[in-house]
Order: sequence, then C-alpha cells, then structure tokens
Amino acid sequence: MSKQVSIIISTYNQPKWLEKVLWGYHIQSFGNFELIVADDGSGEQTRALISQIKPLLNYELKHVWHPDDGFQKTKILNKAILASAADYLIFSDGDCIPRKDFVETHINQRAEGRFLSGGYFKLPMETSQMIQKKDIFSQNCFDLNWLKNKGLKNSIKNLKLIKNKFALSIMNTITSTKPTWNGHNSSGWKKDILAANGFDERMQYGGEDRELGERLENAKIRGKQIRYKAICLHLDHARGYVNQKSWEINEEIRKRTRNQKITFSPFGVEKQSV
Repeated sequence: MSKQVSIIISTYNQPKWLEKVLWGYHIQSFGNFELIVADDGSGEQTRALISQIKPLLNYELKHVWHPDDGFQKTKILNKAILASAADYLIFSDGDCIPRKDFVETHINQRAEGRFLSGGYFKLPMETSQMIQKKDIFSQNCFDLNWLKNKGLKNSIKNLKLIKNKFALSIMNTITSTKPTWNGHNSSGWKKDILAANGFDERMQYGGEDRELGERLENAKIRGKQIRYKAICLHLDHARGYVNQKSWEINEEIRKRTRNQKITFSPFGVEKQSV
C-alpha cells in the first residue's frame, strides 16, 4: 500500500528529544505514512537511537544524514524531500511531540493550491525533561492540568491545549497571526514544493523555513491557518547556532523574494547557475 504522506523531521544531536517525538508518531490516529529523519550531521548517539527504535515502531522510518558542517538544515531537508515517497509532505522538528491527531489533522485540512501553517506549544526545560514515553502514550502531556502539576505557568497561550474543537476553529479564524511556512509544523503538496525548488540552501538559521512559504505565496499557493488544530509540544533546548550575521543574510534573501515576487530558488533541490 502506497503511503499517503511523508513526514520529514529535522534533527541535530538531540536523541533524547527525538526519541519522544518518534514515539509520538507511533500512536497517531492516522497511520498510512512514512517518517524521514532529516539529520543535519548528528553523531553516533542519534544513529544508535534510530537503529534501536526502528523495529519497535508501527511506521516506516528512514534516516537521511550528511556530515556535520554547521547549521545546514535547508540542505538536509532538500535531501529528505528527494527521499520521500508520498505526494503530500508534513514538516516538523525533532523537538516537537505531535498530539495523536496531528497527522490526521494535516490530512483532513489539506487542499489543492494551499499549504498548511501550524504552530507549537512551547514547554519549559523542566517540564520537557519530565515527559516520558508513558505520558506520550496516555496523552497526559497534552493535558493542561497535568502540565500545570509539572510546573507549567498560566498563560493565554495555554488556550492552544483546550479540548473544545469549536472554540479552536474560531481561534484559527480570528487569530491575527498570518499563515506562514513554519518549519516545526507545516505541510504541502510535494509537487508545489518541488516547483518552488525546495529550500534555499544559502540560508542558515533565522526565517529559512518561512522563505519557502513566501515563494509558495508568490506562486499563488496560499497558506491556511491550523495553528490551533494541529498541536505539537515544543521541547526546550539551547540554540548555539544562532548568530546575527545569519539573520541578516537570511532577511536580505527574504526581502528580495518578497519584493521581486520570486517563486523559484536556483539554490534549492536542483542547483542552477545564476
């Protein structure tokens, strides 16, 4: 049976977080998918985890890796796109645990000429560390009362985890947040992503995912907001790869994409001389 969706998960040297994420996909309500770990140069611990957990999972798991050369997420994502077997692609990160209806939501909300823009619910480090496999399987880690008992503070952002689907639909409609391509929670048709030539490999950390969404928008592939429907928990971690120069370079590329209505990057999946 051919897979309806390929899920691409980026990671770099976070095997403990990645394990929790992989178990999150093990209990999805929709199961006709493959999962590709897009590994930006992780060491032996990540490779060992994947080898150990792969026989225990109820879905096909692929590992796409390249040597560590600094932050090269865009490059490994493009390699994962080429390795994908399905017509529809979901993108998330190896520090984002999906709720059990995460994949089903993306599948049900997809539409021709659209890409889906989800969000995340960010957890503090202490709470991130407390979550165990049993909490993922029981879905307790998505329960507000359980999280508050583990140290989560009150916030307006906690509304993302309420269980009233009607209220969540209204929140998706009235939110002032624009539907952008977010690397931790977005999806689209593979043909549309390839038509844009995937991710711009000149870009490092800082808006590198959103630039693809801006090219899709320029090509009349419109974003659709599902940030209150497709829920994932973002586990806390350090970000040693953040630097001002990368932000400035990326913003200049994004500015050019927006101003010139660029729909195709020659620095993507297929390399072209410019």
